[in-house]
Amino acid sequence: MRALVCHSLSPDQSGFVVEKNWPKQRPPEAFEVTLAIHATALNYPDLLMLRGGYQFRPNLPFIPGTEACGTVIRTGPGAEALLGQRVIITTRQGLLAERITISAAAVRPLPAGLNTAEAAAFTVGALTAWVGLIVRGRLKPFERVLVTGAGGGMGLAAVALAVHEGAHVTAVASTPERLALASLAGAHQSILIDRNNPIIEVSDINLVFDPVGGGLTMPSIRTLARGGRYAIIGFTAGQAPPFPLNRALLKELEIIGVRAGEHGRQDPRAGAYAIKSIDDRAAALRPNVTQFPLEDVKRAFAEMASGSLNGKAVIMMDDAV
Repeated sequence: MRALVCHSLSPDQSGFVVEKNWPKQRPPEAFEVTLAIHATALNYPDLLMLRGGYQFRPNLPFIPGTEACGTVIRTGPGAEALLGQRVIITTRQGLLAERITISAAAVRPLPAGLNTAEAAAFTVGALTAWVGLIVRGRLKPFERVLVTGAGGGMGLAAVALAVHEGAHVTAVASTPERLALASLAGAHQSILIDRNNPIIEVSDINLVFDPVGGGLTMPSIRTLARGGRYAIIGFTAGQAPPFPLNRALLKELEIIGVRAGEHGRQDPRAGAYAIKSIDDRAAALRPNVTQFPLEDVKRAFAEMASGSLNGKAVIMMDDAV
């Protein structure tokens, strides 16, 4: 089968390659399924994993890919009811391949309102937005939310969810095209920034959702009202500079770490509720996707790494359909 295989960790793209004859997946055992993958979304943790910079480090060689859409083509005992169903798959690796054998617990039916590419790109962004805004961020209706990286997959999910939950949303991005996408997702206000010298001229924000970090961290924190919350989602622009704790003291700010996947692993009941919550809102949270064939996966990763990708990259596994 075709698969993207990482043979060595590398800061560039030299460590992984599209293999055309990678060994086929083993047959499913009890409560397992084999899937034909139709589309797989790229996420920033995939890129970090290929570089060896992510907290989860699979043994080499490995196939990256954490969320996808596919069809159940074979089942083990106890999973027969899933045969033939088109499903969303979420796992920690292995989905940038034409086939995967996996626990039946890792798949769920497609929510209403999503096509194949959207379904592949839905879960990570929407789930992180839910945990970051609703669970950890304790968002209330009519609060003021600022979202950085608002034209990327994660940022757009946060914009759409915050708007859906009744917040006033300010979108921050580095290109007019990305801000246009954020506006389509419902953002009420847009701020265009210079990545090399970011200035955010807004105040009285109640909650910041920040997947960017780096030089945007302090400008974002300065927008917060007294008692505001700053949700750390990730660091696509690199680590943040040292934070002066006296600022948090004087304005009674909260600094909140967000790990959506760990939220569900540590509390499966809460994780199941979060998945149900985003699936119920799927039509309102449809991701904006750019499709690539598997042969162009390196270009897709490069665009994601450079910040030039609008929305979310989805690799279409045409031969798997």
